[in-house]
Amino acid sequence: MKERKQSIRLRADERRAMTVQTVIELAAEQNPAEITTSAMADRMHITQGALFRHFPTKDSIWQAVMEWVAEHLWARVDQAAEAADSPIEALEAVFMAHIHFVVQHAGVPRILFGELQRADDTEAKRVVRTLLARYGGCLQALIEQGKSQGELTPETETEAAAALFIVTIQGLTMQSLITGKSGSMRAKAPKVFAIYLRGIRRVR
Repeated sequence: MKERKQSIRLRADERRAMTVQTVIELAAEQNPAEITTSAMADRMHITQGALFRHFPTKDSIWQAVMEWVAEHLWARVDQAAEAADSPIEALEAVFMAHIHFVVQHAGVPRILFGELQRADDTEAKRVVRTLLARYGGCLQALIEQGKSQGELTPETETEAAAALFIVTIQGLTMQSLITGKSGSMRAKAPKVFAIYLRGIRRVR
């Protein structure tokens, strides 16, 4: 009986994970606001009833998607920062890891921008705010380390520099959405980061 319950739980987890990936795939192809639960179920070859057994509402699906994004983007960012040998290298590694994540999951920024435009305060938006706070804290810590180690100018305003880092990625992402060429972000990212770094790096 215990093994059967574990098997059912595993299948449920797999179905929820499949739903998240399906939404991200659909979002890369169309306006996320127009994605229906019927379209999700059709793509997954299941009934809407089966879909709602795992997610009681459509909003709970968006929340699950944002939780997946928060978990996996943070894992990429954290791993990139930990593997670097210096604060400057860490900042660059984080920047590129974020860019690669967006390129690999083109539907994510569409979902994110769409969700943030909603007037109501959803669980999905709260997940995003938590991620941004954690991400910003990581960047501020790296910037402070760079200042204390003499890599970055002591005049650098830490909070503003962290905000600009994120805004720069958002700008590249928005350009890719407008042009429909997300792959071009990879080519532009190193040059854009170099300009960002030039503004805060200490000249020896």
